[in-house]
Amino acid sequence: MEALGISSYLISPAFHRLSRPYGCGAIAVRSSVSTFRCSPRQHYFPPISSFRRALLSPPSALLANKEEAARFEEASRNGGNLVPLYRCIFCDHLTPVLAYRCLVREDEREAPSFLFESVEQGSQGTSVGRYSVVGAQPAMEIVAKENMVSILDHEEGRKTEKFVEDPMEVPRTIMEGWNPVLIDELPDAFCGGWVGYFSYDTVRYVEKKKLPFSCSPKDDRNLPDVHLGLYNDVIVFDHVEKKAFVIHWVHLSRHSSIEDAYQNGRKRLENLLARVHNTVVPRLTAGSVKLSTYHFGTPLNISSMTREEYKEAVLRAKEHILAGDIFQIVLSQRFQRHTFADPFEVYRALRIVNPSPYMTYLQARGSVLVASSPEILTRVKKRKIVNRPLAGTIRRGKTEKEDKILEQLLLSDEKQCAEHIMLVDLGRNDVGKVSKSGTVNVEKLMNVERYSHVMHISSTVTGELFENLTCWDALRAALPVGTVSGAPKVRAMELIDELEVTRRGPYSGGFGGISFTGDMDIALALRTIVFPTGSRYNTMYSYKNHDRRQEWIAHFQAGAGIVADSDPDDEQRECENKAAALARAIDIAESTFVDGED
Repeated sequence: MEALGISSYLISPAFHRLSRPYGCGAIAVRSSVSTFRCSPRQHYFPPISSFRRALLSPPSALLANKEEAARFEEASRNGGNLVPLYRCIFCDHLTPVLAYRCLVREDEREAPSFLFESVEQGSQGTSVGRYSVVGAQPAMEIVAKENMVSILDHEEGRKTEKFVEDPMEVPRTIMEGWNPVLIDELPDAFCGGWVGYFSYDTVRYVEKKKLPFSCSPKDDRNLPDVHLGLYNDVIVFDHVEKKAFVIHWVHLSRHSSIEDAYQNGRKRLENLLARVHNTVVPRLTAGSVKLSTYHFGTPLNISSMTREEYKEAVLRAKEHILAGDIFQIVLSQRFQRHTFADPFEVYRALRIVNPSPYMTYLQARGSVLVASSPEILTRVKKRKIVNRPLAGTIRRGKTEKEDKILEQLLLSDEKQCAEHIMLVDLGRNDVGKVSKSGTVNVEKLMNVERYSHVMHISSTVTGELFENLTCWDALRAALPVGTVSGAPKVRAMELIDELEVTRRGPYSGGFGGISFTGDMDIALALRTIVFPTGSRYNTMYSYKNHDRRQEWIAHFQAGAGIVADSDPDDEQRECENKAAALARAIDIAESTFVDGED
């Protein structure tokens, strides 16, 4: 077993369990249960050749396996019902992009799965983030469309449908039965749990009277409002120590005995390892980056609103501002573009065009999300809440000297600074709703962060979560944040329903992960390309004749913050520029992967 990697232990003596089960209550919901036709265990975890390798292993490996089993049993009997098994391997032969393709074939574009990567921002620019995470084949999915929720339990082969007031309570309630064992040796990153997205329209679950679904704009894509997958299997890359953690979480409640749980868990972990060690490595086209990554992309001429319609919406918004109805509002429009570039190829291009803290390739139900978001929606880590408003923008300079000059221009722009302070106040309010009295703090105020194309003003607001609340309460308080809605928030969103012509969907909602331990890291869904995949979307796909490349429709949504002195032409141009900057990834993907095949 040592041949597989750096270490062959499954669970370390340095474990401990949470002091209490996650959560503080439960809800009872009537449901209808039906079984869908599949063989989930065989499909999700193909059988491996039992323990032939273990039987042929040297005595030291057999002894280690016996010790591992004893530790697993000890952890289970100490009250934990969710136990991680893992291997730590060298990753010098494997990248996150390649690992994802090992787990998810190119033709499995609708298979729920994810790839998280990041770069860290600072005053001097960016550096590669320490961790990347890959996951595929969730054990369970939660899909919500308005108030109807479908729970797809792939372990049991069962589908449950529920009508609930707030679908976000469903995963929260499931988590209340978990008591995960914590392993000190696992990385300080997302190591398994829920992954997915929450649309902008989830605010309607709370603001039922002022923002009902019945008064929302046209829903022309019919995408889910919530999609979450429960990932028991993940691979976490540590780019500093050059190793990867291959992790499988065992749910003891699904097994008849601890011994059965351990043996089944080992098989699944070995299967996960085999999929990145023993499979034929998929071919990823290297391509050639022929276009400048700095320039804007091809202009986007197809939008949910004409230029005149958008500018008219800006003028109507300004009337409400001048009347004292609101102080600010963010009005967006959705651009679209056809492309023969595959969404995964676009993600590979976006990684070099716009490296950001939250780079994500997410295959969900009905769509693929390709994102490079710079902004936290909400983060909860060890009960500390973080909200990070990002507002105020100026282009990057061509030299360090020009960067510093532009940075000072940005900080001296009274309009942009005033807007930023307003959004910091909204962030303090959101954090304060769920934080202990006296713990809300603005840790950083008006710092400048440099990204690939622009610089932003950022601030950091923190608080300590109330004892009787969970990360789900923090998410509910923040979603959607003021940087994508306006102030006052609810009234601004009422006007967005009046002035925008289509539902936003994932745009300006959030995507990310909620760990088994109750930590949460959700990014704001900006700089996000949505590729619809569902058959219910009213588009006939076309193909290139010689290689049957599918034609995709890419959606780019972008908005502008409207205040009293906003110029409609400037706001329209801002939306176009934001979308065109994102579209540059498609230009590069097409020139690299598509045109090169001709």
